[in-house]
Amino acid sequence: RRVRRQTIRNEMKGHHLHPAPPPPDVDVADTGVVVGDLRLRPASEAPPPPSGGPGPGPASTPSATAPGDGAASGPGDGEVDALRSLEDLRSDDSQCRALAARRLPSIAAAIGPERTRDELLPFLCDGSDDDDEVLEAVASSLPGLIPHVGGPEHVVCLLRPLELLLSVEEGAVRDKAAEGAVRVSASLGDAEYASDYAGMVHRLAAGEWFTSRISACGLLPEGLPRLRTGGQRRRHVADFAGLCRDPAPMVRRIASRNLGKMLYAVASVEGAPCLLPADGGGGDDGDGGVSILPLLDLYEFLAGGDQPDSVRLHTAENCVQFGRAASLLLSTAGDVMSDADPDEWTPTIDVLVRRVLPLVVATIDDRSWRVRWTAASKFADVVKAFSGLTGAVDALVPAYEKLLQDPEAEVRTAATYNFAEVAGTDASVTDGDPSSGPDARVSVASRLVGRVPSLVEDDSENVRAALAEVATGLAPALGRDGTVAHLLPPLLLLLRDGRGEVRLNVISSLSRLGDVVGPELLAQSLLPAVLDLAEDGRWRIRLAVIGQMSLLARELGGAFFTDRLVAMCAGWLGDDISSVRVAAADNLRELTRRLGSRWSSSNLLPRVGEMLGHPSYLRRAGAVRALGRIASAMDAESASWEALPGVLGAASDPVPNVRFVAARALGEAGTAVGKDVYGSQIVPVLEMLGGDPDRDVRYFAGVAGRELREHFDGQREGGGDAI
Repeated sequence: RRVRRQTIRNEMKGHHLHPAPPPPDVDVADTGVVVGDLRLRPASEAPPPPSGGPGPGPASTPSATAPGDGAASGPGDGEVDALRSLEDLRSDDSQCRALAARRLPSIAAAIGPERTRDELLPFLCDGSDDDDEVLEAVASSLPGLIPHVGGPEHVVCLLRPLELLLSVEEGAVRDKAAEGAVRVSASLGDAEYASDYAGMVHRLAAGEWFTSRISACGLLPEGLPRLRTGGQRRRHVADFAGLCRDPAPMVRRIASRNLGKMLYAVASVEGAPCLLPADGGGGDDGDGGVSILPLLDLYEFLAGGDQPDSVRLHTAENCVQFGRAASLLLSTAGDVMSDADPDEWTPTIDVLVRRVLPLVVATIDDRSWRVRWTAASKFADVVKAFSGLTGAVDALVPAYEKLLQDPEAEVRTAATYNFAEVAGTDASVTDGDPSSGPDARVSVASRLVGRVPSLVEDDSENVRAALAEVATGLAPALGRDGTVAHLLPPLLLLLRDGRGEVRLNVISSLSRLGDVVGPELLAQSLLPAVLDLAEDGRWRIRLAVIGQMSLLARELGGAFFTDRLVAMCAGWLGDDISSVRVAAADNLRELTRRLGSRWSSSNLLPRVGEMLGHPSYLRRAGAVRALGRIASAMDAESASWEALPGVLGAASDPVPNVRFVAARALGEAGTAVGKDVYGSQIVPVLEMLGGDPDRDVRYFAGVAGRELREHFDGQREGGGDAI
């Protein structure tokens, strides 16, 4: 392949973009660089005056004077760079060619529309066997040539290099070329689109090499809505049907991935009449519509057990598209059917339920765990797409319960992550309990909550962690009584799980539970477990508990929170982990905002003040940080009299780490006090810290001083001065 590419490059050096031999009377050592037929003069040489008429020499050559070439004598720097990139396209260095290929729009602007069409694009077509990096750069740059080919009537000339790139072996190149083809097609008129672009896609679909057929699989659904006649659309769908039955598994895999998109495109263009069998009349120019029934046949074919796993695993995603199409048709079928004989409308929307859903349900028992995992991960979207169709949820919920009991832990985990979304479906299903009778119906959440205890005891940590993350999402659907009876006991078990990630996920989702059960019940049932986790040996667990304190304060109220939790919140300031200490200070600020300055002065500041005299500088620094953040959430009087004195005193601490924390805390506390307190108390201390022997202290004092000046005076000053 390398030999072939080198041969092509050698041949391209004889292409019409290669510099022509200089005329006998031209000294090539003195006249600069020749790129294509364009001559770049040396920078030191002044451009000659325009010639008044034809004459000998390079100045009178057509390439230098022809209108539209965009290359006047003495081009600008950007034009020079573009023309040099043109020469780089023939370089033996692939990276150099790739860089030049990314500048194709600049090259086209430099050489003009006519030469872009007649020379540059054929040159690119000749290099379609270049390195993959170069071809990907060309594919990305081709849409940028749309403004440089001479107007909308010439945009069609870009399709030829794109067609070649859509047939190469490297998938990344084909993907970029497909994106470029869609962008170019948007600039085509309807006539050019139907003849040239649709013709290109048809040739790709009938290509001998499988790569071109793979590209056609994605372009066919995208292109259907622009086709104006029923005959053109039927040909389009027929090409896609042929790809779905292609002998190459790689082609069928991509066709299966796009089958749902094709059906939705047909449904959106044709409307309810696509439910009827196609009449087959009219030819390519006829107005007969397209039927979705052949696409349903393809769905059954591609979901069959004799297909490879890579083809079958798209069944669930296609089902989502089919469900969206069914909802769309349901919204339009009423208007059409009101004016027609209902007996003529066979099949109806129910065909989608009778033919498609059994295939989706069959993926639950597929022999490949990858297919079952894909179905499990997409099941919430499937249920949402079909929830408005009669009988669909009754078929899907039992299949989902089966996924929750799959022998593979990965499948159970993927299904569990969809638990809350599936349970939140606004529909009723059969009870599932034989003792309730066949006509008993309950909400989806009420039926699925019975599966929670078995998931709590699952052997896989990943399954339990997924349940802990989403289980509280069932509370709004179950209501208060259902949550207390069926959801709280499993959650308590999860809070005592041996794995830290499981406990962490439960704590992080408590807010959804508190909105449903209320503060009293939340305190009675979950607070003891939360208190145990507050002293957990894993710092991430403690960090997650801190994040829930503001929620508990809101739900429990100030009195209850003071009795049970305030000492623990202050104690976190002395944690061994820095992230926990910082989060504890942030938590005290949030508690102050929620419960008020008076509550904070009475319950938080005395406990924090005791830590200012601790022998450990880390404890003192944590206390100073907390005072600054508490002060920022207080009213001006409380901040000035209650919190600020402790911060001012810490500015004289013997440890520099405490002093620069004090400087930062003054910057936070200063925004809450009045201007008089700022000028009389904070400014002198910052001046003192600005002359501190430790450079970090001086730096943070300067930052705090600038921030406070901007806050009070609106002045912005630079430099490293402290004040």
